[in-house]
Amino acid sequence: MTRHFDSDLVSVQQARDLVTAAKEAMRSFQYTAQTDVDRICRAMVDAAMKNAARLGQMAHDETGFGFAEHKRLKNEFAAQGCWDAIKDVQTCGVLRHDTAKRIIEVGYPVGVVAALAPSTNPTSTAIFKILISVKARDGIVIAPHPTAIRSTSEAVRVMVEAGEAAGMPHGLVSCMTEISLAGTNELMRHPEVSLILATGGPGMVTAAHSCGKPAIGVGPGNNPCYVDRSADVRRAAEMIVESKSFDCSTICATEQSVLADAPIAEELKACMQAAGAYWLSAEQAEAVTAGMFRSNGLMHAKFVGRTPQQIAGQVGIEVPSDARILVAPLTEIGKQHPISQEKLTTLLGFTTVDGWREGCEKASELLKFGAGHSVSVHATDEEVVMAFALQKPAFRMMVNTWGSLGAVGFTTGLTPSFTLAPGGVGGAVISDNVSVEHLFNVKRIAYHLNDAPAAARAYGGRVDGELPGLSAGFDVSSIDDIVSRVLRELARQ
Repeated sequence: MTRHFDSDLVSVQQARDLVTAAKEAMRSFQYTAQTDVDRICRAMVDAAMKNAARLGQMAHDETGFGFAEHKRLKNEFAAQGCWDAIKDVQTCGVLRHDTAKRIIEVGYPVGVVAALAPSTNPTSTAIFKILISVKARDGIVIAPHPTAIRSTSEAVRVMVEAGEAAGMPHGLVSCMTEISLAGTNELMRHPEVSLILATGGPGMVTAAHSCGKPAIGVGPGNNPCYVDRSADVRRAAEMIVESKSFDCSTICATEQSVLADAPIAEELKACMQAAGAYWLSAEQAEAVTAGMFRSNGLMHAKFVGRTPQQIAGQVGIEVPSDARILVAPLTEIGKQHPISQEKLTTLLGFTTVDGWREGCEKASELLKFGAGHSVSVHATDEEVVMAFALQKPAFRMMVNTWGSLGAVGFTTGLTPSFTLAPGGVGGAVISDNVSVEHLFNVKRIAYHLNDAPAAARAYGGRVDGELPGLSAGFDVSSIDDIVSRVLRELARQ
C-alpha cells in the first residue's frame, strides 16, 4: 500500500533534512583554508556565468516577469560582479593584527543560513546568497518563492554541482523543492539555523523577524526620484525611463515616483516621452489603478513585472507599441492612493514640486511606504544633493544615475548586492547592501596590555605586577602560521 503524506509534512521534513545536512557539512568546511574556499567560489561563479542566459530565460518563462535578457544581466552581476567585490575579502583564519592594541582577529562562520528568495529576482538572488554564504564558510538552504521553484532550484543545482566538483562538501548548499508556509516556517525556526536572510514581500520579512533569531530582512522600496532645476534634464529623463523599464521594474530600488522641479517639469516630461514614457490620460490612469490594485492598496500579482502593453491589455486600454513605461499623475500620497506606493512594474507616478524644499517634503512622505530603502536625485547643485542626503530617511541615495542598477552597485560604487537593507527605520538591523561581511563573525584574541589598578587587585589575584600576557618579544606575525597549522589539524579530525 502506497502511503501519501500531506504536502505540508513533506515540506517540513525536507527543511529539517536540508538544515541537518548543511550543519553536518559545516563540521569540516568551517576549518577550510581561504585558498580552498576561494577556489570553490570561483568555480561556482564560472558555472553561474556559463548558465546566466539559460537561467534568465527559465526565470522569465516560469514567472512571466520582466525580460529574459535583463535577467541574464542580473545573473551575471550576481556572480561575477559580486565576486569581484568580495574575492579579496579575508574570511578564514587571521583577519587582522593590531599590534598597538595587541588584538588578533579571526574569522568564524555564522552557521547555517536560511535564505528566502523572491519571485522577482529568483535566480540572481540565489546565486548571490550562495556565493556570499560559501565565501563566509556558512551552510545555506534556499527557500524559493512558490511561483519560482523550478528556476531557483536550477540555479542552486548549477552552483552546487560546480562547488562540489571543486571540493565543497555535499549538503553545504541546498534548495527546498517542496514549498509550503509550514515548511518555510520550519526552515526559519529550525534550532540549527543561525541566521535568516530574507528578501521578499513584507509578510515574509515580518515572519523572518518574528522567529526569535538573528534575521536580515529587506522591506519594500518606494524610491522617490527628485529632478532639480540644476539637473541635466535630458540625461535624467533617459536614465529614469531606462531604469524603470529595466526588467519591468522588478528591482525594489527602482524609481517609483518622479518629483519634477517646476521650472524644468515640462522639459522633463517631453524628454521622458521622447525616451519611451507614455503619459496616461486621467481616464486611462483610473482604469489602470482600478485594475492593478486591491482595495488595501497592494498590487495584484498578475501585474508585477509586466510591460506597458501587458498592463494595458489587462485593463482594457490601448498604449503605443513602443511605450517603455506608463506614467500616471501623482495627485496625493497615502495608503488610499496606490500610485504613491511601491509598484514593481512599469508604472511610474509623476508630480511637480516648487523647488527642492517641497521636493524634500514630498520625498519624505513617499518614504513612509519604503522607509530606509532608497532615494534618487538628479542635480548638479551639490547643496541640493547634500540637503537630500542629510534629511531623507533612506540609506541609499543615487545621484545622477539609475535607481535600479545604481542601488545594487552596478552603475555606482555601492557594494554589489541583491539584498538591500533599510536600517532601523525600515525594520532591519543593518542599513547596508548586504554582503559577505554580514555572514561571518569575528573572534578577537586580546592579550594583556594595561596593568589593572592596585585597588582592583587588592582582594585576590597576583599583585606583584607580573600579570601573564603576550611577551614583549613575541613575533605576532607567526600567528598566521600557527592558525594555519591548527586549522589543518581540525579539518583532519
